[in-house]
Amino acid sequence: MAILFFIVFIDLVGFGVIIPLLPFYGIQFGASASEITWMMACYSLAQFFCSPLLGRLSDRLGRRPVLLVSLCASIASYLWLGFADALWMLFAARLMAGAGAGNIAAAQAYISDITTPETRAKGMGMIGAAFGLGFTIGPALGGLVAGSHPGTAALARPAFLAAGLSSVALLIALLRLKESLPPEARAASSRPSRWQVAQDVMGRSVLRRLILLLFITITAFAGMETTFALWAHSALGWGPRAVGYNFLYVGLVLVVVQGGLIGRLSKRFGEAQLILTGSCMIGLGLLGLPFALALWRLLIVNTLLALGMGLLSPSITSLISQQAGIDERGGILGVSQSASSLSRILGPAIAGPLFEDFGRGAPYFTGAAVMVLVVALALGLPRPARAAIPGASIPS
Repeated sequence: MAILFFIVFIDLVGFGVIIPLLPFYGIQFGASASEITWMMACYSLAQFFCSPLLGRLSDRLGRRPVLLVSLCASIASYLWLGFADALWMLFAARLMAGAGAGNIAAAQAYISDITTPETRAKGMGMIGAAFGLGFTIGPALGGLVAGSHPGTAALARPAFLAAGLSSVALLIALLRLKESLPPEARAASSRPSRWQVAQDVMGRSVLRRLILLLFITITAFAGMETTFALWAHSALGWGPRAVGYNFLYVGLVLVVVQGGLIGRLSKRFGEAQLILTGSCMIGLGLLGLPFALALWRLLIVNTLLALGMGLLSPSITSLISQQAGIDERGGILGVSQSASSLSRILGPAIAGPLFEDFGRGAPYFTGAAVMVLVVALALGLPRPARAAIPGASIPS
């Protein structure tokens, strides 16, 4: 688990280097707010199509080869972004990056292979901590390398830095990462297609509720993520460096929750209760964001948002993995990631026009309203949420 954590961490540092700077890429090329949010959403469009495919491939071929190929795609996308001199190239580079990001399902399946149902939430929390730590260091590093002024930022440098970091992750994976899925558990060629897997998932009531809950939450959260830099630039006059430091704080909170607390909290309260608590926190954070015009208010809002996602995300993933047998985890987690990707398309597609046409606070008020439905769905989750299908609780 330590090797996978380190690989995901380094790759996510590279990813985090780019994320807070993407809106400034768009500004540099004269893109509108809607174009900027669509540029960020096209990443998720590619991830939507690739996550189930890569998840099923990891069931059939193993987790390791899928992770290696996807890291190569990430490196190529960062290089393309660094050399981009037109808006269409930004879109193309983000599509390639999204295709590589389909490896999240394979990484989650890897964790499922090496954990028991009782330790699954902790394992997923470790992956979440790698994400959080990557976002802690990445955005601050990207802002530092790019510079503080929006108009003169050296945006190519963070892209090349991200390519180098992902290359390090690829090298470590090649040398140290072992396959987690035994040969006898790998799916045969006659296994259901990804579309059949999706139909099967929608036919299971608990899985359907969990994935719908995840879909709605990420839709609301992605609308905030993709417009935050624009909001901070408009409301607070922030540039890339300040936005990067904001993500630094959010990442620190995520690391503390997912890396140190989620395992103990899930054992004490159960994943269902953590999902309910997290959804309430996210709703309150979105509601408060338009009013966070002072730094202390923004710290409170960011704390609520980070705590909420830190509790909710690994808890949902843990419950989803507990509903899957060992030979179908990659496929089912791929469907889950595909739903997340679809929500990351829908969220920015809604948030961009709301920001442009109804004011900078509109995406966050809308997101807070949507989270009321998430709370209602979370209230309906079974407690204790440990009812897995036959074969799902077989330790790997």
